[in-house]
Amino acid sequence: MRKVSTGFVYFFGALGGLLFGYDTGVISGAILFIQKQMNLGSWQQGWVVSAVLLGAILGAAIIGPSSDRYGRRKLLLLSAIIFFIGALGSAFSPEFWTLIVSRIILGMAVGAASALIPTYLAELSPADKRGTVSSLFQLMVMTGILLAYITNYSFSGMYSGWRWMLGFAAIPAALLFLGGLILPESPRFLVKTGHMDQAREVLETMNKHDEAAVNKEVSQIQESAKIVSGGWSELFGKMVRPSLIIGLGLAIFQQVMGCNTVLYYAPTIFTDVGFGVNAALLAHIGIGVFNVIVTAIAVAIMDKIDRKKMLNIGAVGMGISLFVMSLGMKFSGGSQTAAVISVIALTIYIAFFSATWGPVMWVMIGEVFPLNIRGLGNSFASVINWTANMIVSLTFPSLLDFFGTGSLFIGYGVLCFVSIWFVQKKVFETRNRSLEDIEATLREKADEKAATLSTTK
Repeated sequence: MRKVSTGFVYFFGALGGLLFGYDTGVISGAILFIQKQMNLGSWQQGWVVSAVLLGAILGAAIIGPSSDRYGRRKLLLLSAIIFFIGALGSAFSPEFWTLIVSRIILGMAVGAASALIPTYLAELSPADKRGTVSSLFQLMVMTGILLAYITNYSFSGMYSGWRWMLGFAAIPAALLFLGGLILPESPRFLVKTGHMDQAREVLETMNKHDEAAVNKEVSQIQESAKIVSGGWSELFGKMVRPSLIIGLGLAIFQQVMGCNTVLYYAPTIFTDVGFGVNAALLAHIGIGVFNVIVTAIAVAIMDKIDRKKMLNIGAVGMGISLFVMSLGMKFSGGSQTAAVISVIALTIYIAFFSATWGPVMWVMIGEVFPLNIRGLGNSFASVINWTANMIVSLTFPSLLDFFGTGSLFIGYGVLCFVSIWFVQKKVFETRNRSLEDIEATLREKADEKAATLSTTK
């Protein structure tokens, strides 16, 4: 392992999150110009926006599980290459179908990053810092979204501005690749593949040469690594079932609570209040800055507050904010005050999401799966998350027409409170526990259930 600082490792390890955020956020501004220059209908516009989501499902499904076989670092480098190709392909697309294919390629990198990075960061960081380190991924996502808003505003006055907006992502993609050449491999993967000396070297760097901590971690990883790599049968087996329920449940709830629809609808709310288009874009940047600040605070407190408590506090805050926003929208047509209340409620909603469900979901899916199927488990949870994202995004316009703004967001608010029941009943706490301790607990509980069943027969 090359001599690099832990800060370098964490920064470049999480950098794929910036590309994730940028490439999903930039299209909100770019589509306004693409639509005019390519004469796109509503169906074609929908595909330009959703192509990344389709690609993300494919990337999470194909590239994510491969990390169990080829290593986290190699697949991270591959993702950087795909990001670069997809960004330049999108920027230079001469017509609709080339743009769609390029956006799907770009989405594959986004999906791969969402499956790889939480696993990679969780496996590199010590137990008492894992929440903070893993949530850097979400901070990078929010920073990428903010960068997309700023880029959209900066190039909005140019005729070919949308090409610059989409192509700009090639720069951080190149940085990710260069940084990835120096990044270490996950110590868990190194132990599993028999590279003990390299694994110990990485752990010494990440644990600041605390020999006692390194020895303890190495012995725990060796025990886990003795278990043969599993596949789909083990992922859906009894031992992993609690982890699978957590991964899928958190992945679905994060989307059906309306996070992306609220972000998509933000510019419309600002224009409804009376902002001009430029002012609305600037206000959008303001929300992006606020998002990054709140996420940074969440990163700082992630290992000081239980994950379950953060999820529940977030769900309550988001649910109440959506109810208030819905009421404000019902009366915003005839009341400036009601419209302003809607904007304030929207901002509070985003703050609660960015501080809780945004980062905590990604942290936990990187923690709960056993080592021998961690890549597969994270990949599957990411596929479900992106599928839920795509379904919610595609159904939002139709639901909005059917229910209206006032009623639709109440439905998302109700789902926020349903998520509290799920967290209380199905989610176990992971804060300050080593990955091997979490895995050992899963095996103990599975053995206890098997023993109970055998005695009752």
